[in-house]
Amino acid sequence: MFDLVPFGKRRDDVFGAMAKSLHDVFNDEFFGPVTGSALSFRTDIRESEQAYLIEAELPGFSKDDIDIDYASPYLTIKAVRKEEKSGENSQQQVVRRERRYGEYVRRFYVQDINGDDIRASLKDGLLMLEVPKRQKAAGKRIEIQDPGNSGPQLQ
Repeated sequence: MFDLVPFGKRRDDVFGAMAKSLHDVFNDEFFGPVTGSALSFRTDIRESEQAYLIEAELPGFSKDDIDIDYASPYLTIKAVRKEEKSGENSQQQVVRRERRYGEYVRRFYVQDINGDDIRASLKDGLLMLEVPKRQKAAGKRIEIQDPGNSGPQLQ
């Protein structure tokens, strides 16, 4: 249940380069891990006796943008953002065009769950999953019989 975040390239001369403006420095990949460009999202996981409760922060996503998949033993949550904005002036010239695409994925290793009964809901950018645990069979005590009784016979 851990995420590994790869760090960007090392920059020894972040503030020393005269050719770069301050704006370019702060938009550089050096600050990527801090600003969250690792394309992940925050989750909280709680455990009760019956289930795991997962809350994932996905603001701005609709339920059609989110895909939840369980292929034993991995539970995968994937959210895809496809956003395009365009603006034109009165002469039909493009003044501004912005596109933003991204895929946010989290994968969790879960054991002994009932994959058929996973429930999910999305409200105000918070995805909530209830992942029920597989009910363990109650143990049964086996009595040892006396050799004179009709116990199991090996032949």
